[in-house]
Amino acid sequence: MFTLTPKFYVALTGTSSLISGLIFIFEWWYFQKYGTSFIEQVSVSHLRPLIGGVENSPSVPGFSANNGENETNRQSLSECKVWRNPLNLFRGAEYSRYTWVTGKEPLTYYDMNLSAQDHQTFFTCDTDFLRPSDTVMQKAWRERNPQARIKAAYQALELNNDSLWLSFFCFHYSCATAYVLLAEEEATTIIDAEKYFKQALKAGETVYRKSQHCHPQNSQHEAQLRRDTNVLVYVKRRLAMCARKLGRIKEAVKIMRDLMKEFPLLSMLNIHENLLEALLELQAYADVQAVLAKYDDISLPKSAAICYTAALLKARAVSDRFSPETASRRGLSTAEINAVEAIHRAVEFNPHVPKYLLEMKSLILPPEHILKRGDSEAVAYAFFHLQHWKRIEGALNLLHCTWEGTFRMIPYPLEKGHLFYPYPSCTETADRELLPTFHDVSVYPQKELPFFIHFTAGLCSFSAMLAVLTHQFPELMVIFAKAFFGMLLSPFSFIMEKIKRFMPSSLWHQLTQI
Repeated sequence: MFTLTPKFYVALTGTSSLISGLIFIFEWWYFQKYGTSFIEQVSVSHLRPLIGGVENSPSVPGFSANNGENETNRQSLSECKVWRNPLNLFRGAEYSRYTWVTGKEPLTYYDMNLSAQDHQTFFTCDTDFLRPSDTVMQKAWRERNPQARIKAAYQALELNNDSLWLSFFCFHYSCATAYVLLAEEEATTIIDAEKYFKQALKAGETVYRKSQHCHPQNSQHEAQLRRDTNVLVYVKRRLAMCARKLGRIKEAVKIMRDLMKEFPLLSMLNIHENLLEALLELQAYADVQAVLAKYDDISLPKSAAICYTAALLKARAVSDRFSPETASRRGLSTAEINAVEAIHRAVEFNPHVPKYLLEMKSLILPPEHILKRGDSEAVAYAFFHLQHWKRIEGALNLLHCTWEGTFRMIPYPLEKGHLFYPYPSCTETADRELLPTFHDVSVYPQKELPFFIHFTAGLCSFSAMLAVLTHQFPELMVIFAKAFFGMLLSPFSFIMEKIKRFMPSSLWHQLTQI
């Protein structure tokens, strides 16, 4: 062993450095892609059972050991429910124009598939097969190709124009859904979309009134009435959004208020979030506070729009004269404490929003569906509300000075929350499905690097250093290597000397000959 040349040690250390470097690169890639260590996962999944690391606890009659796990899974599924974006953009007039300019697809297949399911739920019912035009529209909502959907909408309109023998009810309903599809996907400007929606509104209102006055109270009638209500609410809401985008904000606010008054049971559609954004644009902060007083209730589901708008209103009262230096000298006033607590509450609900509001991360077009408390919701909120934060003097400065203090109040690890339930662990996976691949998804909490990444990085660095030193100073490193191996072999040499002392010389000679 001690006759090995310096070239051998150079080759040994260089090969060790290369192998450990490859392992490190693979571990890093696997962690970035799947969020866990490959070596650790293999050890837990395959090696632990082999060495008896799994203990089977005895079952208790009448109690399942998986009950707690199942309850956790159910809670995780409910927390990761995907919601339709209340302020989602128009496919033809906004998303498609972005694709024409940049060549990038702002919507994922998963997001568009969810929208297709929504359209089928909102705009179809079990009796569509009775009317040819409704049958065409039912197929249109299932089409994946946008041009095929538009062609089917025109086909539905032609069927109604040719089928004058059909009832007035059938004629108007099919026109409404066909015009909705054309407004969403064919119109290339908001003005064109508004024209289509006005035609859909005229048809939708007529059929809704007819559905209300129908006497038969059977399941088919209830399904048709529910479908007609969905169409009317959808069209009015989109008309309000068109008015908001075209600068007719007061008109948009009136439509939204009337809609919420006429259909109070449809609060799950979150029309109040559209109203909040429009009122903020009007700078009608008293009206905004009135809406928050109704919907920022402990019994109602929260959203980033609710929490951050409440924080914005409280920040507005103190932000214009807030100074970190002054506050550190004299302490925070009651109003400033209330504003900081509101910001902490909002950040705990969705910790991704501040980086977009403070422009630490670049914005993209919001998806058509969002995950509450996730990065997708943060993108959607900041896309529409960043201008409102900028309009209030000092609001972003107050946010910048205080938002990171939230994380000192939240327990770590996140086994429990402070003001809300613990932050769900499933948001990253869902957000990656909702947001396009060119967007850097924000992750909270930031994952710590596994032990094996640190270990392989250290091993790679140490072996690389040995390789360089052995190449530059071969004789010196050979001396160190001999001394090191000598230290390792010295206990064995001592043991062999003891054995030789007590063993007969003839037997020892035979062993050494072997």
